[in-house]
Amino acid sequence: MTFVARRLPSHRGPAAWAEILGPGARYPRLEGDLTADVVVIGAGFAGLSAARRVLQLRPDARVVVLEAGRIAEGAAGRNSGFMIDLPHDLASEDYAGAGDDRTLTRLNRAAIAFGQEAVAEYGLPRDVFDPAGKVNGAATAQGDAHNRSYAKHLASLSEPSEWLDAQGMHALTGSRHYRSGLYTPGTVMLQPAGYIRGLAAGLQQRAQVFETSPVLSFARAGPSWTLKTPKGRVVADQVITAVNGHLESFGIASGRLLQLFLFASMTAPLDADARVRLGGAARWGVTPSDPMGTTMRRIDAGQGGHRIITRTAAVVRPSLVPKAHDMRRAARLHVQKFTERFPTLSGVKQQYTWGGHLCLSLNGVAHTREVDHNLFSACVQNGLGTARGTLTGIAAAERACGHTSDITRYFDAEDDLKRLPPQPFATWGANAFLRWKEWRAGAE
Repeated sequence: MTFVARRLPSHRGPAAWAEILGPGARYPRLEGDLTADVVVIGAGFAGLSAARRVLQLRPDARVVVLEAGRIAEGAAGRNSGFMIDLPHDLASEDYAGAGDDRTLTRLNRAAIAFGQEAVAEYGLPRDVFDPAGKVNGAATAQGDAHNRSYAKHLASLSEPSEWLDAQGMHALTGSRHYRSGLYTPGTVMLQPAGYIRGLAAGLQQRAQVFETSPVLSFARAGPSWTLKTPKGRVVADQVITAVNGHLESFGIASGRLLQLFLFASMTAPLDADARVRLGGAARWGVTPSDPMGTTMRRIDAGQGGHRIITRTAAVVRPSLVPKAHDMRRAARLHVQKFTERFPTLSGVKQQYTWGGHLCLSLNGVAHTREVDHNLFSACVQNGLGTARGTLTGIAAAERACGHTSDITRYFDAEDDLKRLPPQPFATWGANAFLRWKEWRAGAE
């Protein structure tokens, strides 16, 4: 069995979370031949979690991690850094899912605990993994109703939440845009690039980590797999693919993956005068009450300067590369959404704008299974890459090590990925639906 990459990861816009931290550690490019027990393709949340879990279960295993680009500059370093413990169904009206929410919450908290243990083990700074909770912000009557519905759903699960009125939202964010908010305490606010850099640095003590080493192909001959990169080759007993939507690039799950891009912008550092005009707390995160609304986040100096991040605008691109006009449209929309929320900061420039790659399946399930003999996948995070990526990485590692847990049992019980409608109708329909949902979200 041979899998050949039809395309390699490509990104538009800078990896802002890495940019504001400054240069990170350099990892070598794979050159020459290696042997390994386990090779992990991809150094994001799933891949690094998989490598760490393999080493927990098999401390003497020879583990190699291959990253196509620079560590923390791919999709993992381009999200907005919310590691959410509660049900968070992006396809729903108010995040409440239709499945077993208690089970999913328990698993998400296992992912958070896994991250907290890594932070302690590798000595990462606290501000890259901040258990600060988050707020669902509502700007309209409809959004307020969504929040109240979500609060009732959480109460039915015996999960705590705190209602914030308009004054409470103003005191937190400095914005009078919101009429209410629903605070939940279990979310971790990540500096995603800092977290990924820290995991890679910690793992390098026991594993071999390579960057700028995209896997061009991998093939099985007998019991072993051979992986080829532009300058090197690895022969391994087992392979874990942790490449999210790029699974399709290798011909796996073709016609079953929605390749989605979400866009974000980050301001230049807020000077002392701007911070006085804004007021509010130094660090907070606000997700929209309508899943297709606008996410806002404020970070403080410890994470690269006092800045505000705006995330909204989505587009489906089967090519796995957003178009230039997607970026231009998103940048305009970010300025509009930022100014609506913070009119006193209307002169503040957006220093960075970027696109982040997400992958969804039509029925919201992951692709976490044994694809071929000793070839395991930890892919298709359905827009929840921080927590779900960690879980799929753990599951793939446990399968490779012959270990069974609640995590592996959860993914074993998932249905197969549903097939998408034929192209180009799948993309046309998805983008029309996204634009309608975006329009309907309005001020949210």
